[in-house]
Amino acid sequence: MTFHPRGESTMAYYPIAPGHQVNVRRGPSTDSELVKVLPQGSSVPIRCQTRGETISGPCGTTDIWDCIAPGQYVSDSYVKTGSSDFVAVRCSG
Repeated sequence: MTFHPRGESTMAYYPIAPGHQVNVRRGPSTDSELVKVLPQGSSVPIRCQTRGETISGPCGTTDIWDCIAPGQYVSDSYVKTGSSDFVAVRCSG
């Protein structure tokens, strides 16, 4: 995990699983609109986390989704947080 300054506060960045591209969705499920695809080697900031569709990926099976920007979610099963639980505040709303 590395830290990058982002203006108003410092946010932790986490690497996505090596060798994987990751779909970014409008909401916490694979039924949500595809916003973009993160290339291999990306790191993402986790603004908040929420529960959603259960996904199995290289980092485990989980229903936790990471909000990386407003309206942009990735399954935590593709993000190397070092934990199988929440590592950031829960998303409100």
